[in-house]
Amino acid sequence: MDLEKRMEEIYPHSVIYALEHGEIEQYRLSHNVNVECKEAIEQAIADHYRANRLGSEAVHQVVEQFGYDRVFLVLANTVRQKEWDGRISHSNKEWAKAFPVPEDKDSFGRDRNRELIVDRSHTGLMNLLLTQVRREYEELQEQKPSVKNQLHKSNGLQKCADKKKVHKEPER
Repeated sequence: MDLEKRMEEIYPHSVIYALEHGEIEQYRLSHNVNVECKEAIEQAIADHYRANRLGSEAVHQVVEQFGYDRVFLVLANTVRQKEWDGRISHSNKEWAKAFPVPEDKDSFGRDRNRELIVDRSHTGLMNLLLTQVRREYEELQEQKPSVKNQLHKSNGLQKCADKKKVHKEPER
């Protein structure tokens, strides 16, 4: 599947909703890309785990292909499905609880999110990858100046310039 399809929006509803609303093709595309993302995460861990260390290249390998949102969806789903697993950090479990993962049961009651569980990799390595992805994403967000802050700065500079004009005494 090409990069453009991998970066498409994540379909936010269940297969039942998609069927009822005539959106099954969008659902299938998104679900298939989610499964590909899960497989890419497993492959990235396998490719970059060496000498008891998971290289940061693993993060780049999956994020460049699928984007942060889809990688986060798959990892949050995995953590939720493995809530009982002590190899997953408390911090990552709390994060996963807060991350929106839509319920996806089919008409037989089967949880289709189970297809998105990262299970070919050791859970501890998946946890480490999640920690790395979260850290990198947070660092990226800190580097981006927010529009709100930019507006405040520009308004503040404009107000200062206006004050200087108002308070400036005419020359005699």
